[in-house]
Amino acid sequence: MHDPRRQSPAAARNCRPILEVLKQWLPERARVLELASGSGEHALAFATAMPGWQWQPSDPAEPALASIAAWREAAAPPNLRAPIRLDATAPGDWPQGPFDAVVAINLIHISPWAVAEALMARAGERLVPGGVLYLYGPYRRGGAHTAPSNATFDADLRRRDPRWGVRDLEAVAAEAERHGLALQRVVEMPANNLSVLLVRG
Repeated sequence: MHDPRRQSPAAARNCRPILEVLKQWLPERARVLELASGSGEHALAFATAMPGWQWQPSDPAEPALASIAAWREAAAPPNLRAPIRLDATAPGDWPQGPFDAVVAINLIHISPWAVAEALMARAGERLVPGGVLYLYGPYRRGGAHTAPSNATFDADLRRRDPRWGVRDLEAVAAEAERHGLALQRVVEMPANNLSVLLVRG
């Protein structure tokens, strides 16, 4: 029998460090919307670790939605909601909220810039005052890559799709600010990634 559950080595590696950052910034009871949940392993791990977080996973791709649903069914944490189909650039796909946090892990560099723009706009609308938009991934800082491996990764992304690529942190922060989200903290993470925390005023 086919098991739709996917496994991501990257998710296994970064799950604990990301959780530690989220625990510092989110209240013990929080409504969380995750975009591009992928395999669903992050959603399962975070919901299991923090029973007070009501975690809403989402993804635009059917195989990912099937994987998330299968992980959820196997473990059945009561605070992990059924996944929803969500294309960040389709306003009608977004649940109304409000949310205490919106989480996007490894999204904005593997998508067109229009996805980042839509993410900032919708998060600005749906986060509660003081709510957190959490972004994780590689970034350029001051126009430069933070590691040679990130430069190589950026070139590979742009070969795969010229609309993709490692983003400038300053451009991300400026776009967020247009929608009422202020950059509060940048945390250095393993493998030359960053946790970027933006807070709605």
